Amino acid sequence: MLTYEEKELDIIFNEDDLPYEEEILRNPFSVKHWLRYIEHKKGSSRQTVNIIYERALKELPGSYKLWYNYLKLRRRQVKGHCITDPSYQDINNTFERSLVFMHKMPRIWLDYCQCLMDQCRITRTRQVFDRALRALPITQHHRVWPLYLKFICRHDIPETAVRVFRRYLKLCPEDAEDYIEYLSSIGRLDEAAVKLAHIVNKEDFVSKHGKSNHQLWNELCELTSKNPHKVRSLNVDAIIRGGLRRYTDQLGHLWNSLADYYVRSGLFERARDIYEEAIQTVTTVRDFTQVFDAYAQFEELSLNKRMEEATNNTTEEDDVDLELRLARFEHLMERRLLLLNSVLLRQNPHNVQEWHKRVKLYEGSPHDIIHTYTEAVQTVEPRLAVGRLHTLWVAFSRFYEGAGQIDDARVVFEKATHVAYVKVDDLASVWCEWAEMEIRHENYEEALQLMQKATVMPPRKVAYHDESETVQMRLYKSLKVWSMYADLEESFGTFKTCKAVYDRIIDLKIATPQIIINYGLFLEEHQYFEEAFRAYEKGIALFKWPNVYDIWNTYLTKFLGRYGGSKLERARDLFEQCLEHCPDNFAKALYLLYAKLEEEHGMARHAMAVYERATKAVLPGEMFELFNIYIKKAAEIYGVPKTRQIYEKAIELLSEENSREMCLRFAEMETKLGEIDRARTIYAHCSQMCDPRVTADFWQTWKEFEVRHGNEDTMREMLRIKRSVQATYNTQVYCVCRLLIYRKLLFNTQLYTRIFNVNMMSAQMLSAATNVSGTVADLAPGAKDGMRMLEAKAALMAREDHTGTCLPVTSTLHGGWDEAGVGSLYSPSPFFEQPAGKPGSSILFVRGETQGQGRDGTDTTRVVNPDEINIEDSDSDSTGVEEEEEDEPVERQTVPVEVFGSLKSRTEPSSPSVD
Repeated sequence: MLTYEEKELDIIFNEDDLPYEEEILRNPFSVKHWLRYIEHKKGSSRQTVNIIYERALKELPGSYKLWYNYLKLRRRQVKGHCITDPSYQDINNTFERSLVFMHKMPRIWLDYCQCLMDQCRITRTRQVFDRALRALPITQHHRVWPLYLKFICRHDIPETAVRVFRRYLKLCPEDAEDYIEYLSSIGRLDEAAVKLAHIVNKEDFVSKHGKSNHQLWNELCELTSKNPHKVRSLNVDAIIRGGLRRYTDQLGHLWNSLADYYVRSGLFERARDIYEEAIQTVTTVRDFTQVFDAYAQFEELSLNKRMEEATNNTTEEDDVDLELRLARFEHLMERRLLLLNSVLLRQNPHNVQEWHKRVKLYEGSPHDIIHTYTEAVQTVEPRLAVGRLHTLWVAFSRFYEGAGQIDDARVVFEKATHVAYVKVDDLASVWCEWAEMEIRHENYEEALQLMQKATVMPPRKVAYHDESETVQMRLYKSLKVWSMYADLEESFGTFKTCKAVYDRIIDLKIATPQIIINYGLFLEEHQYFEEAFRAYEKGIALFKWPNVYDIWNTYLTKFLGRYGGSKLERARDLFEQCLEHCPDNFAKALYLLYAKLEEEHGMARHAMAVYERATKAVLPGEMFELFNIYIKKAAEIYGVPKTRQIYEKAIELLSEENSREMCLRFAEMETKLGEIDRARTIYAHCSQMCDPRVTADFWQTWKEFEVRHGNEDTMREMLRIKRSVQATYNTQVYCVCRLLIYRKLLFNTQLYTRIFNVNMMSAQMLSAATNVSGTVADLAPGAKDGMRMLEAKAALMAREDHTGTCLPVTSTLHGGWDEAGVGSLYSPSPFFEQPAGKPGSSILFVRGETQGQGRDGTDTTRVVNPDEINIEDSDSDSTGVEEEEEDEPVERQTVPVEVFGSLKSRTEPSSPSVD
């Protein structure tokens, strides 16, 4: 009969397992066969699989693969069970049995520790972690410590956690920030501050969180300053002051942290001393603003707190303390500008302007002002000064002068004259201010003596710009001092002493044109005219153009005012000497003065010669004005006919715009003289520089001239010239574009075509306006206007046909007007040609006709009279004859029929133009 155990085994194992059992019997130490058997039985009960694993491990206790899979299976079997389930103890025993053989496998240790952590067995878990660290080599400890730290941070075991962290930091000191963070979280701030100070002092420490040493230092300051009662192992004052020396760009924040530390410690007077020390030592406005705002807030809160406490029980001592706090707060706010100025002076103690501002802040306090000026002149180094150092000395002396202490002011000036300034001008300003102070107090002799003392020659001759010498040695060549000296001598000295001063200035070669002019005027006031002229000549010898212009102008003006024409030859010599090297931008005024001399005291031909020279010597922009003066003077002296040569020369030399204006005036003059042919020739000459599209006024003027004084032939010639000039300008635009393309300057052929077409269209529009404007015969009353009827009919058909005047042709290109009266312009380059027979292959300008077919298919081409022109042709106008007669009549007065037919006034009825 079978026992119970045999029956149970018979249930677990069946006939399908026999092959696997036989393989195991044959190969009991083969892991592969055991795993194959386990895979076969994975669908069986837990007990069956566990028995197979136990049998396998009994045969192969050193197989990591079997132990790992077995332990993994056992943990999966108890997943979801209560942690008090006895099966957990079986698993723990299994782990312990596995570690007998697998104690060098970190994965087994980690799984065991994780399993114990899930069971919340704190002490046993800690012990297993310690056993793992002892069993495993140190190279594998980095796999254990993260889970260990996670375990100790999960539970409230601060003392154990601290000890574990300390052990961990011996292996990984770079993770000290995590330790500090944990210490801060459990409230052990003293140890956290000590550890933070330790890593801040380590130069080679690199933060794993990417924090800089400066950020760590700020964290330390914040930690220590905000927790003075918890951080006792560190000297907070020394630490923060060390940061003040180390991080100079964060002084304001560090000073506030130190003061906040004492405020939280209850040491308010010590905190106030820290604030005062801070605002007296910071060197930037930003730091000062941070410290001052914190200081003011501290005082305000202290005052409010004291007032709240005093509301309940008020004693005399409380009132005194409250008044003291209030006075302290007000005094702080009043000192703000002064403290800010002190900050700026600590930044740069050689800033002169800030010293002046500081003096203004002490306004009303003479002792403080004197102390400030004394400190300023002693502090500022001349070579490092920002601003004018001498202004401090001058302001210092003026302060004493304003207080009525003239002797003290003289002492200040005396000391100021011995300062080693950088520039001579600064020392000269001190001497001049000293002299002006004496003048204000009517001490004229003392002022002269000061100037004389300032201009004394040094023991040896030195150059004015020699910076190796002191400014006191170079002062004798200061123009500012000598000018002041000359002014004082003119006002309070004698003629002899003043003349000696001016001569000395000239001898030292430091005179300016204004000094020379002043010298001349001074001599002239004392009736020493020749001496004045000699002074001018000395000045002329000293200077060159253009600096000498003012001297020459004054000299010549004074000479002419003195002698007039009595010394004409001498005056001419002076003018010739002046104009010999005169630049063209100064020549105009001098030539006009010269010409005026010749007009008033000399000969007319000499004056004309001067004007003639002037037109060549002046700037091109002044030439037109000078020609006008020349023409006016020539007309006054010799008469109008004499101006013809001047006009011709002006037209030749002036620019196109001015030449055009001169031609119109010339033609107007000839017309007034009755020289009609001359005037017409002038118009014809001027037309070559007048584009009809731009200078419409000129062509209108010429047209009005021909209407008044010409006939049909002259009008026809004028229109012919106009068309020729128009074609010339179009051709010039075309040639310029072709040249630019040839030189590779105009690559955009579309731009060229656009420019070309715009010019052609302009000419085409002008030609179309000519076609509908009529002929000369229309102006004669009773004339046989059959030709006009034909033209009007052709124009009407052209408007109905809408074909315009641009026809495609393919003949050889040329410019101008052909024998048939047709103007054409073709491109000689195949680059712009288009296939024959297509529109736009060439451009044809038709004068007085339209070509094409009407709507009925009849040929509308008519024969054109090449000699027929339109007297009303106005290429510059955009309207026809009707608009011109309505807006502006051609002529209101009667013209003799013998000359030009007749013109009817606007009020007379017009005769019908078409029968």
